[in-house]
Amino acid sequence: METFLRAWRTVSQPFFLLRLALLVLCTASLAPSAKGHEIRPTIATLAIAPDGRFELALSLNLEALMAEIGPEHRDSSTSANASEYERLRALPPERLGAEYDDFAPGLRDGIRLETSDGARVALVPDFTEIGAVGDTGIQRTSHVVYSGRVPDGATALRWRFDASFGPSVIRARKEGGEIDFSDYLLDGAQSRDIPMEARAPETRLQVFLDYVAIGFEHIVPNGLDHMLFVIGLFLLSPRLKPLVAQATCFTLAHSVTLALGALGMVAISPSVVEPLIALSIVYVAAENIWTDRLGRWRYAVIFVFGLLHGLGFAGVLSEIGMTQGEFWTGLVAFNIGVELGQIAVIGACVLTLGLWFGQKPWYRRRITLPASALVAGAGSVWFFERVF
Repeated sequence: METFLRAWRTVSQPFFLLRLALLVLCTASLAPSAKGHEIRPTIATLAIAPDGRFELALSLNLEALMAEIGPEHRDSSTSANASEYERLRALPPERLGAEYDDFAPGLRDGIRLETSDGARVALVPDFTEIGAVGDTGIQRTSHVVYSGRVPDGATALRWRFDASFGPSVIRARKEGGEIDFSDYLLDGAQSRDIPMEARAPETRLQVFLDYVAIGFEHIVPNGLDHMLFVIGLFLLSPRLKPLVAQATCFTLAHSVTLALGALGMVAISPSVVEPLIALSIVYVAAENIWTDRLGRWRYAVIFVFGLLHGLGFAGVLSEIGMTQGEFWTGLVAFNIGVELGQIAVIGACVLTLGLWFGQKPWYRRRITLPASALVAGAGSVWFFERVF
C-alpha cells in the first residue's frame, strides 16, 4: 500500500503542477480584459515659491471619487457603484468636467492644508485637466490644481486628505531645493510637518536607504501574506541548503516582475494578483502536508508564484512612486529591502524552530503538519475574501 501511495504521489504531483501553472497563466491572460480598475492613491505635489505662493497639484482617479468608491475597495469592480464608475470612465473630458463642477466643492472640502498651529490654508481652484477617454480598460488619471499663499510667519504645513477619498501620497518641494519630506500612503491620517525651509535634495545614499526601509517594511511588519509564504517554504525542510535554494528561486522570479511592473511593461489587476498570492500560500502549505520531500517541481511552483508576488511588490512601488531622477536606485533598494525582510523572517524561523527542533524525529508531526495547516487555513480565508 505504501509503495502504491508513493508511486501515486510521484505521478500526480507533476500533473497537479501543470494544471496549476495553466490556471495561473489563463487567469493572468484574462487580466487586461477585466472590467475593474485598480484604485490607486491620489498623488499630491506641493510646490512652494520663495514669496510664499504655492501650487498644489493632485493626480487622481476622479471617476472613483465621484462614484463614491471608498478606500475599502482595491478594485472598482468590487464596489456597488461599479456601473456608475464605468459610466463616468466612458465620458469624454468636457462632459466629465461638467459633472465634476458639482463635485468640485466636496473635493476641496476634503482637502486640508493647515499650518502647524492648526490654521487652515485657503485653496483657490486653479484648473482641472481631464485626459482623453482612450482605452476604457485602463484607469484615467486627471489633474486638479489649486493655488494659494502660505500665511506669514508659518514655519510648517500639514496635509490631510479625507479618508473617504482613499489613500494619498504627499510630496513637497520649494524653489532652491526639494524639501526633505515624504509620507507614503496616508489613509486619512495627518501628515508630519512639511517645513517651509528648503533643504538640499536627498543624496543617492539617502534615497537608497529610504527605499530599502520601504521594501523591508512591506514584508515586516506589513506583508503578512508574503511572510506566511516564506514560512511555508521553511516548514517543509528547516535545513539551510534547500531553504536557501528555494528562497533564491523565489527572489529571481519576483525580481523580474517587480522590475517589469515598476517600468510599466506588465500590469495585472490586483483583483487577479492578490487572490493568486493567497492561493500560493495555500498550495505551499498543502504540499508540506502532502509530502515530506523537496521535489524538483516545487522549485518550478515557487518560481511561478514568485512572479505573482513580484507583481504585488510592483503594485506597492507604483503606489508610493519613485524619487525623481533616482528610479533605478529606488528600484534596486526596494528589492533589497524586500529580500532583507524575507531573510529576517527566515532567520526568525531558524532561530526559534530550526536550530532547536529541526533534527528531532517528531519535528514533522508536531511542527510541520499543524503549522502548515494553520498557514493553509489563513491563505484560504484570504483567497475567498479577495475573490468574493
